[in-house]
Amino acid sequence: QVQLVESGGGLVQAGGSLRLSCVASGRPFSSNNMGWFRQAPGKEREFVGICWSGGSTYYSDSVKGRFTISRDNAKNTMYLQMNSLKPEDTAVYYCAALFSGVVFQAKSYNYWGQGTQVTVSS
Repeated sequence: QVQLVESGGGLVQAGGSLRLSCVASGRPFSSNNMGWFRQAPGKEREFVGICWSGGSTYYSDSVKGRFTISRDNAKNTMYLQMNSLKPEDTAVYYCAALFSGVVFQAKSYNYWGQGTQVTVSS
């Protein structure tokens, strides 16, 4: 079992920054592959990026160069630093744990947080 709790969402103007956090408990965090997804109203859940247990990262083209994922295994926490935010980044952001499967498919992930709302105003 893995429990995930996101925080850090809010309202920000276009061009601004936010940092989201995802705190995990249960299974040893250092062994988890951890991903970020987002879901805008009326749209499917979209892959944002992943931080593998070894620390390497991979991003979707829509956020590459603007978003950075990092993790602090000592704090059981993953972060999503979002810079140069755009109105189209508005969504509920979720963190999730992946044991195996296709990285960019939400159905591959085993555990999910409750999500945190990010709203970017123009």
